[in-house]
Amino acid sequence: MHSRNAARCITRRLAAESPLACSFRRSLATEAQSIPESSTASSALSTAPVRSKRPPRPQISTAVVLNRSPLLTRTPSPFENAYYAYQARIRRALHNPFPYDFYFKQGSLLETRFNMEEKAREWKAFGRDFVEEEFVSEEKAAADKAAVEQLAQQEGEGEELLPRQHEADATGNRKSLDRQGKRNLYLLLQASENGKDVWRFPQGGVEKGDLLHQAAQKDLYAECGEHMDSWIVSRNPIGVYKPQQPSASAGEAQPEHAVFFFKGHILAGQVRPQGPAIKDFAWLTKQEIEPLVEKDYWEGIKDVLSDY
Repeated sequence: MHSRNAARCITRRLAAESPLACSFRRSLATEAQSIPESSTASSALSTAPVRSKRPPRPQISTAVVLNRSPLLTRTPSPFENAYYAYQARIRRALHNPFPYDFYFKQGSLLETRFNMEEKAREWKAFGRDFVEEEFVSEEKAAADKAAVEQLAQQEGEGEELLPRQHEADATGNRKSLDRQGKRNLYLLLQASENGKDVWRFPQGGVEKGDLLHQAAQKDLYAECGEHMDSWIVSRNPIGVYKPQQPSASAGEAQPEHAVFFFKGHILAGQVRPQGPAIKDFAWLTKQEIEPLVEKDYWEGIKDVLSDY
């Protein structure tokens, strides 16, 4: 009974209200319903993942550190000479006497030559005061010396040796493989890159499917020709260099560039530059390379070069 009376009262109140109040209430309801839709759309946009641009693929190159090994033994330093002389004196003082009478016939020319050479070695090791002089007439000493010299000429001894300094060192020819015979030499190319001339090792790109050491061999022949007998020492690189990239424009990333160095040896032949980009070449020591290359390039290669 009470519920029916309450329902009748609510109906009378709604009927008594003006049409303006009803339309205002409907507009509020419409706005209330539209608010969740806009908020849902904005939240969906804010939570949607933003796809970043994929960085460009790095650029890989290979270079060959082509080496010519020393041709001559290095001249010993004063300390090394003193050490070797000291060791020779110790060995000579402690060794058993050489049984020359077993190897040489008594009174023969070979025995005479051995005795003269042995006396010279004793003088060099211990000085002239250490060796006791044997009395020999001047005529016999002169005859023995003349006979030993004649024997040396017959056996081809006493020929004048070639000088340790090659003609290329005297003339300053940096393209000769005979220069600096006591040092390690490395091949450097003068190439035109990005509008300027730079000195660098032979290098090039890597084609799809090539191993790095195979690409290095191909690049060496492509820039230096095939008129030399050379080989790559190992499949593993001995160093890596990352050139400085130019400043990128807004929104564009520059690909990373890496150059892998491989050790190589030349046995024969000579370089014949190929292509218009290669202007010159030179065989240089480590100390001669430093002033020619750029500073960052030198920092990347100095530890893979020999000091001697």
